[in-house]
Amino acid sequence: MTRARGAVRGLIPAVLAAVALAGCSSSTGAGDGGPGGPAVSSAPAKAAEAGAEKPRADEAEAEAEAEKTGTGATKVAEKGGQVGGPGSACELPVTFDIAAGWKPRGVTTNPDPELAEALADLSEQGTVKVVCEIDAKPAGNIGFLRVWQGEASEDDPRAVLRAFVADSPITAEDATYTQAKAGALAAAEVGYTSHSELLDEPKKERAFAVATPDGPVVVHLGGMDTEEHTAMLPAFELAKKTLKPRR
Repeated sequence: MTRARGAVRGLIPAVLAAVALAGCSSSTGAGDGGPGGPAVSSAPAKAAEAGAEKPRADEAEAEAEAEKTGTGATKVAEKGGQVGGPGSACELPVTFDIAAGWKPRGVTTNPDPELAEALADLSEQGTVKVVCEIDAKPAGNIGFLRVWQGEASEDDPRAVLRAFVADSPITAEDATYTQAKAGALAAAEVGYTSHSELLDEPKKERAFAVATPDGPVVVHLGGMDTEEHTAMLPAFELAKKTLKPRR
């Protein structure tokens, strides 16, 4: 794990440089549970032990499901600003609060056609294009909240998310889609696992989508690895909780 994180941290400057070129200013469990413990001959003791292990097993299963679907992510980050409105770093069809210390910047198409084509996989996914990224590094994490926007269409938020995940440049598996609320708007949310060649382990990712008159909006949270992703979930929850259509 340490070697993998170290190797990826070494690659971060190169990845960020590529994105900057494309952008504008761009368990738990029930103990060991293994054999080798002292023999227990008492039937009541065995029954008590079984009764004690069952709740722990159920709890571990519930925690695993919460981690998979994102239903356990209830903490909300402290507000540090807002994006989406006139004069903000990213003007969007919606507004939402961003976590303290996170830095937003708008993303535009690079004027160099050869470079734009080479980086198309980074700027387009499914039916949406990246228009804003909010950097967590100033707050101490490695990752981004990225906002993607599409053309006006009849696609519902879940269809937009399905296309987004299906077109991921990194293999995405175990996607779980749920109905959600983003502020007062109906939304769809997805949690999934991605597999990158840069890491020797899977990592969690999360996104939600809403429909607006100006086209669908997807807010996505990745992260260098699952540990970073988990640490940044409160910022994702803040964005979802405070999202409003721009008037």
